[in-house]
Amino acid sequence: MSGCAARFAILTHYPDQGQKVPLIFMSASPYPAIDYGELGQRIKRWGRELGFQQVGIADTDLSAHEAYLNRWLDDQFHGEMAYMSRHGTKRSRPAELHPGTLRVISVRMDYLPETRQALREHLEDSELAFVSRYALGRDYHKVLRGRLAQLASRIERAIGQFGHRLFVDSAPVLEKALAEKAGLGWIGKHTNLIHPDAGSWFFLGELYTDLPLPVDRPVDNHCGRCHACLAVCPTRAIVAPYRLDARRCISYLTIELHGSIPEEFRPLLGNRIYGCDDCQIVCPWNRLAQVTAEADFLPRHGLEASTLIRLFRWDEATFLERTEGSAIRRIGYQRWLRNIAVALGNAPSTPGVVAALTLRAADASPLVGEHIAWALARHHHTV
Repeated sequence: MSGCAARFAILTHYPDQGQKVPLIFMSASPYPAIDYGELGQRIKRWGRELGFQQVGIADTDLSAHEAYLNRWLDDQFHGEMAYMSRHGTKRSRPAELHPGTLRVISVRMDYLPETRQALREHLEDSELAFVSRYALGRDYHKVLRGRLAQLASRIERAIGQFGHRLFVDSAPVLEKALAEKAGLGWIGKHTNLIHPDAGSWFFLGELYTDLPLPVDRPVDNHCGRCHACLAVCPTRAIVAPYRLDARRCISYLTIELHGSIPEEFRPLLGNRIYGCDDCQIVCPWNRLAQVTAEADFLPRHGLEASTLIRLFRWDEATFLERTEGSAIRRIGYQRWLRNIAVALGNAPSTPGVVAALTLRAADASPLVGEHIAWALARHHHTV
Protein backbone atom coordinates (compact mmCIF):
# COMPACT_ATOMS: atom_id res chain seq x y z
CA MET A 1 0.00 0.00 0.00
CA SER A 2 0.66 1.24 -0.28
CA GLY A 3 -1.56 5.24 3.73
CA CYS A 4 -2.40 8.66 5.83
CA ALA A 5 -1.24 10.78 2.99
CA ALA A 6 0.47 7.73 1.67
CA ARG A 7 -2.69 5.79 1.19
CA PHE A 8 -4.47 8.57 -0.67
CA ALA A 9 -1.69 8.87 -3.18
CA ILE A 10 -3.07 5.54 -4.44
CA LEU A 11 -6.75 6.28 -4.82
CA THR A 12 -6.53 7.65 -8.32
CA HIS A 13 -5.75 4.71 -10.53
CA TYR A 14 -7.50 2.30 -12.81
CA PRO A 15 -6.83 -1.41 -13.45
CA ASP A 16 -4.37 -2.18 -16.20
CA GLN A 17 -6.22 -5.05 -17.83
CA GLY A 18 -3.26 -7.19 -18.64
CA GLN A 19 -1.44 -4.79 -20.94
CA LYS A 20 1.76 -6.38 -22.19
CA VAL A 21 4.82 -4.17 -22.43
CA PRO A 22 7.97 -5.41 -24.20
CA LEU A 23 11.44 -4.89 -22.86
CA ILE A 24 12.66 -1.51 -24.06
CA PHE A 25 16.22 -0.32 -24.56
CA MET A 26 16.96 3.30 -25.36
CA SER A 27 19.20 3.80 -28.39
CA ALA A 28 20.60 7.13 -27.22
CA SER A 29 22.18 6.61 -23.82
CA PRO A 30 24.02 8.97 -21.51
CA TYR A 31 25.96 5.90 -20.27
CA PRO A 32 26.84 4.02 -23.51
CA ALA A 33 29.29 1.56 -21.96
CA ILE A 34 26.76 0.00 -19.59
CA ASP A 35 25.02 -3.34 -20.13
CA TYR A 36 21.57 -2.22 -18.94
CA GLY A 37 20.06 -5.69 -18.96
CA GLU A 38 22.74 -6.92 -16.57
CA LEU A 39 22.50 -3.75 -14.46
CA GLY A 40 18.74 -4.18 -14.14
CA GLN A 41 19.20 -7.68 -12.77
CA ARG A 42 21.89 -6.50 -10.36
CA ILE A 43 19.59 -3.71 -9.11
CA LYS A 44 16.88 -6.26 -8.37
CA ARG A 45 19.32 -8.48 -6.52
CA TRP A 46 20.67 -5.56 -4.50
CA GLY A 47 17.12 -4.51 -3.65
CA ARG A 48 16.29 -7.95 -2.29
CA GLU A 49 19.50 -7.93 -0.26
CA LEU A 50 18.41 -4.61 1.26
CA GLY A 51 15.09 -6.07 2.43
CA PHE A 52 12.70 -5.27 -0.41
CA GLN A 53 10.48 -8.20 -1.32
CA GLN A 54 10.37 -7.15 -4.96
CA VAL A 55 11.95 -4.62 -7.32
CA GLY A 56 10.52 -3.73 -10.72
CA ILE A 57 11.29 -1.20 -13.45
CA ALA A 58 8.75 0.92 -15.33
CA ASP A 59 8.76 3.50 -18.08
CA THR A 60 7.21 6.92 -17.47
CA ASP A 61 4.11 6.84 -19.69
CA LEU A 62 1.19 7.35 -17.29
CA SER A 63 -1.17 8.99 -19.76
CA ALA A 64 -4.08 6.63 -19.08
CA HIS A 65 -3.64 7.05 -15.32
CA GLU A 66 -3.46 10.82 -15.77
CA ALA A 67 -6.89 10.82 -17.37
CA TYR A 68 -8.26 8.76 -14.50
CA LEU A 69 -6.68 11.08 -11.93
CA ASN A 70 -8.25 14.10 -13.59
CA ARG A 71 -11.67 12.46 -13.50
CA TRP A 72 -11.21 11.58 -9.82
CA LEU A 73 -10.32 15.18 -9.03
CA ASP A 74 -13.21 16.52 -11.11
CA ASP A 75 -15.55 14.35 -9.04
CA GLN A 76 -14.13 16.03 -5.89
CA PHE A 77 -13.37 12.60 -4.45
CA HIS A 78 -10.18 13.98 -2.88
CA GLY A 79 -12.10 16.11 -0.36
CA GLU A 80 -9.78 18.39 1.61
CA MET A 81 -6.63 16.80 0.19
CA ALA A 82 -5.70 19.81 -1.93
CA TYR A 83 -2.20 18.43 -2.44
CA MET A 84 -3.68 15.89 -4.87
CA SER A 85 -4.37 18.66 -7.39
CA ARG A 86 -1.72 21.19 -6.41
CA HIS A 87 1.12 20.05 -8.67
CA GLY A 88 -0.57 19.88 -12.05
CA THR A 89 0.85 17.18 -14.29
CA LYS A 90 3.99 16.57 -12.23
CA ARG A 91 2.21 13.69 -10.51
CA SER A 92 1.52 11.81 -13.72
CA ARG A 93 4.57 12.92 -15.74
CA PRO A 94 7.69 11.84 -13.86
CA ALA A 95 10.11 13.81 -16.07
CA GLU A 96 8.33 17.03 -15.05
CA LEU A 97 8.87 16.24 -11.39
CA HIS A 98 12.50 15.20 -11.89
CA PRO A 99 13.89 16.30 -15.28
CA GLY A 100 15.71 13.62 -17.20
CA THR A 101 13.76 10.71 -15.74
CA LEU A 102 13.54 7.79 -18.16
CA ARG A 103 12.74 4.92 -15.79
CA VAL A 104 11.29 4.40 -12.35
CA ILE A 105 12.66 1.66 -10.12
CA SER A 106 9.69 0.61 -7.98
CA VAL A 107 10.09 -1.39 -4.78
CA ARG A 108 7.77 -3.02 -2.29
CA MET A 109 8.29 -4.06 1.33
CA ASP A 110 5.89 -6.24 3.32
CA TYR A 111 4.60 -4.85 6.61
CA LEU A 112 1.82 -7.15 7.93
CA PRO A 113 2.65 -7.49 11.66
CA GLU A 114 0.27 -10.33 12.59
CA THR A 115 -1.95 -13.08 11.22
CA ARG A 116 -5.32 -12.38 9.64
CA GLN A 117 -7.02 -14.16 12.52
CA ALA A 118 -5.42 -11.82 15.06
CA LEU A 119 -6.41 -8.87 12.89
CA ARG A 120 -10.04 -9.94 12.86
CA GLU A 121 -10.09 -10.52 16.61
CA HIS A 122 -8.70 -7.06 17.37
CA LEU A 123 -11.12 -5.38 14.98
CA GLU A 124 -14.13 -7.23 16.38
CA ASP A 125 -13.35 -6.41 20.04
CA SER A 126 -15.21 -3.11 20.49
CA GLU A 127 -13.31 -2.26 23.68
CA LEU A 128 -9.99 -2.24 21.81
CA ALA A 129 -8.71 0.57 19.61
CA PHE A 130 -8.03 -0.49 16.05
CA VAL A 131 -5.08 1.20 14.35
CA SER A 132 -4.36 0.53 10.69
CA ARG A 133 -1.54 -1.98 10.67
CA TYR A 134 0.77 0.10 8.51
CA ALA A 135 1.10 2.61 11.38
CA LEU A 136 1.89 0.30 14.28
CA GLY A 137 5.65 0.31 13.86
CA ARG A 138 8.32 2.76 12.83
CA ASP A 139 7.36 5.38 10.26
CA TYR A 140 7.69 3.53 6.95
CA HIS A 141 8.78 6.71 5.15
CA LYS A 142 12.05 6.62 7.08
CA VAL A 143 12.59 2.90 6.63
CA LEU A 144 12.03 2.82 2.88
CA ARG A 145 13.89 6.07 2.22
CA GLY A 146 16.93 4.69 4.01
CA ARG A 147 16.90 1.47 1.98
CA LEU A 148 16.34 3.30 -1.31
CA ALA A 149 19.26 5.58 -0.52
CA GLN A 150 21.42 2.49 0.02
CA LEU A 151 20.22 1.06 -3.28
CA ALA A 152 21.14 4.29 -5.09
CA SER A 153 24.57 4.18 -3.45
CA ARG A 154 25.16 0.64 -4.71
CA ILE A 155 24.24 1.66 -8.24
CA GLU A 156 26.57 4.64 -8.01
CA ARG A 157 29.45 2.48 -6.79
CA ALA A 158 28.91 0.20 -9.77
CA ILE A 159 28.56 2.74 -12.60
CA GLY A 160 29.54 6.12 -11.18
CA GLN A 161 27.30 9.13 -10.70
CA PHE A 162 23.89 8.96 -12.36
CA GLY A 163 20.76 11.08 -12.35
CA HIS A 164 18.26 9.97 -9.73
CA ARG A 165 15.84 11.00 -7.00
CA LEU A 166 14.04 8.80 -4.49
CA PHE A 167 10.50 9.11 -3.17
CA VAL A 168 8.40 7.57 -0.41
CA ASP A 169 5.18 9.61 -0.32
CA SER A 170 7.35 12.70 -0.27
CA ALA A 171 6.26 14.28 -3.55
CA PRO A 172 3.49 14.05 -6.16
CA VAL A 173 4.02 10.51 -7.42
CA LEU A 174 1.48 8.03 -8.80
CA GLU A 175 3.18 5.25 -6.92
CA LYS A 176 0.63 2.51 -7.54
CA ALA A 177 0.38 3.23 -11.24
CA LEU A 178 4.16 3.01 -11.49
CA ALA A 179 4.29 -0.15 -9.40
CA GLU A 180 1.64 -1.71 -11.62
CA LYS A 181 3.64 -0.89 -14.75
CA ALA A 182 6.74 -2.31 -13.04
CA GLY A 183 5.06 -5.67 -12.52
CA LEU A 184 4.66 -5.42 -8.73
CA GLY A 185 0.96 -6.25 -8.91
CA TRP A 186 -2.34 -4.98 -10.23
CA ILE A 187 -4.54 -2.20 -8.85
CA GLY A 188 -7.53 -3.93 -7.27
CA LYS A 189 -11.13 -2.83 -6.99
CA HIS A 190 -10.33 -1.29 -3.59
CA THR A 191 -7.56 0.78 -5.30
CA ASN A 192 -4.77 -0.98 -3.42
CA LEU A 193 -2.04 -2.83 -5.28
CA ILE A 194 -2.31 -6.63 -5.13
CA HIS A 195 0.51 -9.06 -5.83
CA PRO A 196 -0.63 -12.56 -6.86
CA ASP A 197 1.76 -14.24 -4.41
CA ALA A 198 1.80 -11.70 -1.58
CA GLY A 199 -1.54 -9.91 -1.32
CA SER A 200 -1.54 -6.17 -0.59
CA TRP A 201 0.08 -5.64 2.81
CA PHE A 202 3.17 -3.81 1.57
CA PHE A 203 4.67 -0.35 1.23
CA LEU A 204 5.94 1.17 -2.01
CA GLY A 205 8.87 3.40 -2.84
CA GLU A 206 10.38 4.76 -6.04
CA LEU A 207 13.75 5.67 -7.47
CA TYR A 208 13.44 7.99 -10.46
CA THR A 209 16.45 7.62 -12.74
CA ASP A 210 17.88 8.64 -16.11
CA LEU A 211 19.22 5.11 -16.70
CA PRO A 212 17.51 3.54 -19.78
CA LEU A 213 16.96 0.19 -18.07
CA PRO A 214 14.80 -2.57 -19.59
CA VAL A 215 11.26 -2.39 -18.21
CA ASP A 216 9.24 -5.18 -16.65
CA ARG A 217 5.92 -6.57 -17.77
CA PRO A 218 2.74 -5.75 -15.83
CA VAL A 219 0.85 -8.69 -14.33
CA ASP A 220 -2.73 -9.49 -15.29
CA ASN A 221 -5.62 -8.25 -13.17
CA HIS A 222 -7.10 -11.14 -11.18
CA CYS A 223 -9.93 -9.47 -9.25
CA GLY A 224 -12.43 -11.21 -11.50
CA ARG A 225 -16.02 -11.01 -10.30
CA CYS A 226 -15.07 -10.60 -6.63
CA HIS A 227 -16.75 -7.67 -4.86
CA ALA A 228 -15.72 -8.50 -1.29
CA CYS A 229 -13.97 -5.19 -0.72
CA LEU A 230 -16.95 -3.17 -1.93
CA ALA A 231 -19.33 -5.14 0.27
CA VAL A 232 -17.25 -4.92 3.46
CA CYS A 233 -16.43 -1.20 3.38
CA PRO A 234 -18.21 0.25 6.46
CA THR A 235 -18.94 3.62 4.84
CA ARG A 236 -19.40 2.43 1.24
CA ALA A 237 -16.45 4.52 0.19
CA ILE A 238 -15.70 2.22 -2.76
CA VAL A 239 -18.53 3.62 -4.84
CA ALA A 240 -17.78 1.36 -7.80
CA PRO A 241 -15.00 -1.06 -8.72
CA TYR A 242 -11.72 0.89 -8.86
CA ARG A 243 -13.45 4.12 -7.73
CA LEU A 244 -12.98 5.32 -4.17
CA ASP A 245 -14.61 8.44 -2.78
CA ALA A 246 -12.03 9.45 -0.19
CA ARG A 247 -14.53 11.72 1.55
CA ARG A 248 -16.32 8.61 2.78
CA CYS A 249 -13.20 6.57 3.58
CA ILE A 250 -12.39 5.95 7.25
CA SER A 251 -8.70 6.51 6.56
CA TYR A 252 -9.57 9.97 5.25
CA LEU A 253 -12.01 10.72 8.08
CA THR A 254 -9.60 9.74 10.86
CA ILE A 255 -6.33 10.96 9.33
CA GLU A 256 -6.75 13.52 6.56
CA LEU A 257 -9.84 15.37 7.76
CA HIS A 258 -8.87 18.19 10.12
CA GLY A 259 -12.26 19.26 11.42
CA SER A 260 -15.40 17.56 12.62
CA ILE A 261 -16.20 14.04 11.44
CA PRO A 262 -19.66 14.12 9.78
CA GLU A 263 -22.23 12.59 12.11
CA GLU A 264 -23.54 10.22 9.45
CA PHE A 265 -20.18 8.42 9.45
CA ARG A 266 -19.42 8.36 13.18
CA PRO A 267 -21.38 5.19 14.04
CA LEU A 268 -19.74 3.45 11.07
CA LEU A 269 -16.22 4.05 12.37
CA GLY A 270 -16.69 1.44 15.08
CA ASN A 271 -13.45 1.16 17.04
CA ARG A 272 -11.21 2.34 14.18
CA ILE A 273 -9.22 5.30 15.53
CA TYR A 274 -6.52 5.58 12.86
CA GLY A 275 -7.19 4.32 9.37
CA CYS A 276 -9.07 1.24 8.23
CA ASP A 277 -7.93 -2.14 6.92
CA ASP A 278 -11.26 -3.83 6.23
CA CYS A 279 -10.86 -4.01 2.45
CA GLN A 280 -7.47 -5.67 2.86
CA ILE A 281 -8.57 -8.06 5.58
CA VAL A 282 -11.39 -9.40 3.41
CA CYS A 283 -9.43 -9.61 0.14
CA PRO A 284 -9.00 -13.29 -0.83
CA TRP A 285 -5.51 -12.63 -2.16
CA ASN A 286 -4.33 -11.68 1.32
CA ARG A 287 -4.59 -15.30 2.37
CA LEU A 288 -1.15 -15.46 0.77
CA ALA A 289 0.28 -12.47 2.67
CA GLN A 290 3.20 -13.25 4.95
CA VAL A 291 3.81 -11.75 8.38
CA THR A 292 6.72 -9.34 8.09
CA ALA A 293 10.19 -10.19 9.33
CA GLU A 294 11.07 -6.46 9.41
CA ALA A 295 11.58 -5.47 13.05
CA ASP A 296 10.87 -1.80 12.30
CA PHE A 297 7.29 -2.66 11.31
CA LEU A 298 6.40 -4.60 14.46
CA PRO A 299 3.93 -2.93 16.88
CA ARG A 300 5.19 -0.49 19.50
CA HIS A 301 3.74 0.37 22.91
CA GLY A 302 1.09 -2.33 22.62
CA LEU A 303 -0.90 -0.29 20.09
CA GLU A 304 -2.08 -3.40 18.28
CA ALA A 305 -4.35 -4.30 21.23
CA SER A 306 -4.76 -1.27 23.54
CA THR A 307 -8.12 -0.40 25.04
CA LEU A 308 -9.87 2.77 23.97
CA ILE A 309 -10.08 3.95 27.58
CA ARG A 310 -6.32 3.57 28.09
CA LEU A 311 -5.47 5.57 25.00
CA PHE A 312 -8.06 8.24 25.81
CA ARG A 313 -6.30 8.87 29.11
CA TRP A 314 -3.00 9.78 27.45
CA ASP A 315 -2.04 13.40 27.97
CA GLU A 316 -0.31 15.22 25.14
CA ALA A 317 3.19 14.51 26.45
CA THR A 318 2.42 10.79 26.51
CA PHE A 319 0.96 10.93 23.03
CA LEU A 320 4.10 12.60 21.70
CA GLU A 321 6.36 10.14 23.51
CA ARG A 322 4.47 7.02 22.40
CA THR A 323 4.14 8.14 18.78
CA GLU A 324 7.73 9.30 18.32
CA GLY A 325 9.03 7.93 15.03
CA SER A 326 5.51 6.81 14.08
CA ALA A 327 3.24 7.85 11.22
CA ILE A 328 0.47 8.35 13.80
CA ARG A 329 2.01 11.54 15.13
CA ARG A 330 1.09 13.46 11.97
CA ILE A 331 -2.57 13.74 13.00
CA GLY A 332 -1.69 15.50 16.27
CA TYR A 333 -3.12 15.10 19.73
CA GLN A 334 -6.50 16.77 19.14
CA ARG A 335 -7.47 14.57 16.20
CA TRP A 336 -6.24 11.56 18.16
CA LEU A 337 -8.69 12.42 20.97
CA ARG A 338 -11.43 13.23 18.45
CA ASN A 339 -11.15 9.80 16.89
CA ILE A 340 -11.09 7.95 20.20
CA ALA A 341 -14.11 9.89 21.44
CA VAL A 342 -16.09 8.64 18.44
CA ALA A 343 -14.91 5.07 19.04
CA LEU A 344 -15.95 5.33 22.71
CA GLY A 345 -19.35 6.50 21.53
CA ASN A 346 -19.57 3.25 19.57
CA ALA A 347 -18.28 1.09 22.44
CA PRO A 348 -20.52 -0.87 24.84
CA SER A 349 -22.10 1.44 27.41
CA THR A 350 -20.21 0.79 30.62
CA PRO A 351 -19.48 2.96 33.66
CA GLY A 352 -15.82 3.03 32.63
CA VAL A 353 -16.57 4.36 29.16
CA VAL A 354 -18.94 7.03 30.46
CA ALA A 355 -16.46 8.06 33.17
CA ALA A 356 -13.60 8.37 30.66
CA LEU A 357 -15.67 10.58 28.38
CA THR A 358 -17.00 12.70 31.21
CA LEU A 359 -13.57 13.27 32.72
CA ARG A 360 -12.04 14.33 29.40
CA ALA A 361 -14.97 16.67 28.64
CA ALA A 362 -13.97 18.98 31.47
CA ASP A 363 -10.99 20.46 29.61
CA ALA A 364 -11.61 19.39 26.01
CA SER A 365 -11.02 21.65 23.02
CA PRO A 366 -14.13 22.63 21.01
CA LEU A 367 -13.30 19.98 18.39
CA VAL A 368 -12.87 17.18 20.90
CA GLY A 369 -15.71 18.42 23.09
CA GLU A 370 -18.18 18.18 20.21
CA HIS A 371 -17.32 14.54 19.64
CA ILE A 372 -17.38 13.74 23.36
CA ALA A 373 -20.88 15.24 23.61
CA TRP A 374 -21.98 13.07 20.70
CA ALA A 375 -20.47 9.98 22.33
CA LEU A 376 -22.11 10.66 25.70
CA ALA A 377 -25.45 11.18 24.00
CA ARG A 378 -25.03 7.73 22.50
CA HIS A 379 -24.75 6.44 26.07
CA HIS A 380 -27.64 8.67 27.18
CA HIS A 381 -25.45 10.80 29.43
CA THR A 382 -24.88 14.55 29.45
CA VAL A 383 -22.22 16.68 31.06
